[in-house]
Amino acid sequence: CRCCADSRRHSSILYSILRSEERAASPPGQGPRRGQASRRCPCGSRRRVSLRSPQVACKAASAVLVKTLRFVQNVPCFQELPLEEQLLLVRSCWAPLLVLGLAQDRVHFETVESAEPSMLQRILTTRRQGDQPPTRAPAPGRPQHGGGGPHPPSAGEIQAIKGFLAKCWSLDISTKEYAYLKGAVLFNPDLPGLQCTQYIEGLQREAQQALNEHVRLIHRGDQARFAKLNVVLSLLRSINANVIAELFFRPIIGAVNMDDMLLEMLCAKL
Repeated sequence: CRCCADSRRHSSILYSILRSEERAASPPGQGPRRGQASRRCPCGSRRRVSLRSPQVACKAASAVLVKTLRFVQNVPCFQELPLEEQLLLVRSCWAPLLVLGLAQDRVHFETVESAEPSMLQRILTTRRQGDQPPTRAPAPGRPQHGGGGPHPPSAGEIQAIKGFLAKCWSLDISTKEYAYLKGAVLFNPDLPGLQCTQYIEGLQREAQQALNEHVRLIHRGDQARFAKLNVVLSLLRSINANVIAELFFRPIIGAVNMDDMLLEMLCAKL
């Protein structure tokens, strides 16, 4: 593959400088790890991509996020929870809910391969980071927002999102089914820090039961539909919130802190 042809450029001065930088950053007595070159290879599912039309796609995603939070705010059982519980639930599930909203509104988007940084850019970035004081690590289990440069999603991560959208569209999910799916995602009793665990678990069970009854009533001839919709729920667990933020929100509002934005939107009258 063309991107693995570094061996052909071993004689270049710039390559020698980059190699010396890497050796200086490696622990004493430890050479470069195997597979290091393959991780930098932009081929296949690891290559970095970005939106082809960020203004159009990001505007659509922002509109879906507003509609999603409006839906959440209009759920009476959700409003009965303390604000801290509400925020904890929304922080944990905003990305899966957003992807469900993208599927419901049939939002299409295309991506293009991002330009790989040149060797000189890598050298300058490494030196600049070495001059900066170390930053405090985020709390365990919390997504990183802001800070550092952009990290475009990989083609594999985008393919997973598109595969999920295609799965939903192939099932032709109805408005009511989307609502029940969102309820099952929103009321997640397994989150650490929740105080109303039993109440939230009951709400999730009610959403799943309502979905089952609706499917049995409307799709009597499709005995496997409820199982297919449960597959949709299982696929949502692989949705990475950082990937969604980088793809749909960083291009228009920069290094956004999604926690702050969600709190502001949750407390506002959408």
